[in-house]
Amino acid sequence: MINQEYKKLLNGKSVIRMQSEFATERGKEIGYENVFDYSLGNPSVPVHEDFTKVLIDMLENEDPVAIHGYSPSLGNTLVRERVAKSLKERFGLDYETKHIFMTSGAAGAIAHAVRGVTKPGDEVITFAPYFPEYNQYINQTGAKLVVVPANTTDFQINFELFEEALNPNVQAVLINTPNNPSGIVYSTDTIKKLADILRVKEKEYGHDIFLISDEPYREIIFEGADAPYVSAFYDNSISCYSFSKSLSLPGERIGYVAINPKATDADIFAIICSQISRGIGHNCPASSIQLAVSKVLDKTSDLSVYETNMNLIYNKLVELGFEVVKPGGTFYIFPKALEEDANEFCMKARKYDLILVPSDSFGVKGYFRMAYCIDTEKVERSLVALEKFVKEEYGR
Repeated sequence: MINQEYKKLLNGKSVIRMQSEFATERGKEIGYENVFDYSLGNPSVPVHEDFTKVLIDMLENEDPVAIHGYSPSLGNTLVRERVAKSLKERFGLDYETKHIFMTSGAAGAIAHAVRGVTKPGDEVITFAPYFPEYNQYINQTGAKLVVVPANTTDFQINFELFEEALNPNVQAVLINTPNNPSGIVYSTDTIKKLADILRVKEKEYGHDIFLISDEPYREIIFEGADAPYVSAFYDNSISCYSFSKSLSLPGERIGYVAINPKATDADIFAIICSQISRGIGHNCPASSIQLAVSKVLDKTSDLSVYETNMNLIYNKLVELGFEVVKPGGTFYIFPKALEEDANEFCMKARKYDLILVPSDSFGVKGYFRMAYCIDTEKVERSLVALEKFVKEEYGR
């Protein structure tokens, strides 16, 4: 018999994907260039040219057996060494090769991190608004995802409700900064306060509480944003990283787990991750992509277009009377809808070929997400449609 739990999931199709599919179909009718599709967070800038050069050079000039051979279960050792060296130089923590585990993107990193520090029945806390796939990432491990309601004033952590949610069953806290969908960055003060609370609770409960930091947007930071490196503030921390956004490589599915060298069992955590892989069929990312990425670790694609787009959209939203917190990074913005039902708001926007994502699945009602990883020229044209939408539907 087909597993009934997975069968039930077929009825819970992602609203993000549904909006994207509508945009694709609408594009067949009027030309996709005329559909203002803000649904998917798919990077719109080209991969860094050095990555392309490195990959071509490897394929043409290096030993094909070495390039395409099996990678060790922890990831290529040289690659892990280079990642550790880069992190140590950038953030000042004493990372070594043994603290790095290569994964299939940030999703693969979270899958290993959560399994490494929880058992079935444990609780993992996260903060709204949050990436909807966290429900699957956490709940399918046997642990339980607990969502702390949003602080909609600035989308920093709602600490009062967080402390109410804490209990001895909590083994981990999962954060995403810079954040999808809000675009905000947790400030240094926020991270310090979070770390202080967790240290107190570790002593009170008599067990570790791990802070898992989901960081695929770490390099997309805007001018003036206070963007601390989370692991620098708390010993029992795990960084889950992806090169999908920094290098515009989403389809290559390449990332890593980096456990803080001061964390409990830090020296064996990567080995534990390799044992987890045996049970979930992960078996590490492609060898050639690992090797290529390791040669461009500290480079990024030209990410400046995202800040340009953000400013254009933010300024127009404010002009039109939307309540919106200005993003500090990512390529997302999360305004409050002009009516209570965000789903209805987004359905009305479709009539103007504006494809927006309602906020319910992100754990907040009454908002919508715009993924502005599209050409700036298209953003500019979309603002005309947005103004028309707001004027005709809401009289503004």
